Amino acid sequence: MSQLTDDLQQNYRTFVEGIKATGKIWGLSSPEGWVVCDSEEYEETDVIPFWSDEAEAKAHCSDEWADKETVSIELEAFVAEWLKDMDADSILIGTNWNSELAGLEIEPLELAKALLDENA
Repeated sequence: MSQLTDDLQQNYRTFVEGIKATGKIWGLSSPEGWVVCDSEEYEETDVIPFWSDEAEAKAHCSDEWADKETVSIELEAFVAEWLKDMDADSILIGTNWNSELAGLEIEPLELAKALLDENA
């Protein structure tokens, strides 16, 4: 049963806290590449969805994403490499999308700050 709800702010807090606790972030990938979606908020902007929990990510491996697999990325590499590259490419992070594929779309540098903030 999913822990994610319609409260997108709470899902985002769960995302940041979960990644800090485990040191991993989860995405969906296949030999063709990572899942990339169109932003719901910004025209001509891509979003890559990520989850703080493997089970939540795996729950999305159905329908059009049935050929995808969950892949983990270490937090250090995600912050140092992924977020930097995503910022340069103007790609947003979809955080803990729920079963309706609803979730906050966060700027890479904003997420890096949240993940590196010891008090958050």
